[in-house]
Amino acid sequence: MRIFGKVRHRPSASWRQATDRAFTLIGDGRYEDAGALLTRAADMEPWLSESWFNLALLHKFRHDWEQARAAGLRAVALLDRETGAPDWWNVGIAATALQDWPLARRAWQAYGLKVPGEGSPSGEPSGMALGSAAVRLSPEGEAEVVWGRRLDPARIEVLSIPLPSSGRRWGEVVLHDGVPHGERTITAGDGTVRAYPVFDEIEMWAPSPVPTWVVLLEAAAEADRDALERLAADAGFAAEDWSSSVRLLCRTCSESRMPSDEGDGEHLDPHDHSEPGHPGPLGHRTAGSGSLWVPERECGIAAPAALVRGLLDGWVADSPDTREWRDLEEVC
Repeated sequence: MRIFGKVRHRPSASWRQATDRAFTLIGDGRYEDAGALLTRAADMEPWLSESWFNLALLHKFRHDWEQARAAGLRAVALLDRETGAPDWWNVGIAATALQDWPLARRAWQAYGLKVPGEGSPSGEPSGMALGSAAVRLSPEGEAEVVWGRRLDPARIEVLSIPLPSSGRRWGEVVLHDGVPHGERTITAGDGTVRAYPVFDEIEMWAPSPVPTWVVLLEAAAEADRDALERLAADAGFAAEDWSSSVRLLCRTCSESRMPSDEGDGEHLDPHDHSEPGHPGPLGHRTAGSGSLWVPERECGIAAPAALVRGLLDGWVADSPDTREWRDLEEVC
């Protein structure tokens, strides 16, 4: 890189030592001390994009989005390549957190992504058709992996119903990191395996007004359970059979490449640390079926208070001999 007529081949030993020490401190959660070292490193080598990239990364960890945006913009100004640099991705995350949509659109385009809607550059990036993904809520705590719809490269709308212990809700929008931390795979009927990334949550971007309820169902067959889930979806909300959709995984398994629809029946997933009928708190599967059906189901429902009882009563009325519900409770 040529700066002011000089060629810089590599950062100084002092820069590397300060940076290495800073990332050790970041790993220990000592962000203030790390920030002092990274600021010193940027003073030593201000012409290096890495100096400002590292500061932007630190500010992202601290959720200091104004500083992350400022450092990120200094980093991209020093880049020696036009597209694909992770510096732009960090700028996109910071801009999304701040709802700085013109900068977010510019960042995704500079990274190499196509952003539709050129006629409204000041609006949210939309229509990017990024599909489904999983997101790990509270990755530093009692992490729970849920499914969602990607709104743009930095946000996911949660479509699973998180467990009550998470304090989170269906329909909230989550800001997530850019690098996947694990995968979930789904095997189609023709044997095709499709992999979905698991992103780590950074913070909640938009809360959901829809409360979460837990209810005990008596469903004679899977078709009865499925009917409730369809009924809720048709009303614009959600129901999820936690007895079959949730499994407890150790951290190593959760952060690896995992099948999303195993864990019961004849082919017991050795990575599943739950038991049939006793869900654990770490992962939501896609719809699957096992050979053993237990009529009593613990079900999560995301719906307004004015609707939830009518939804359940309507479900029972459609087949009173095979369906029943009790112990409805709002949990989040």
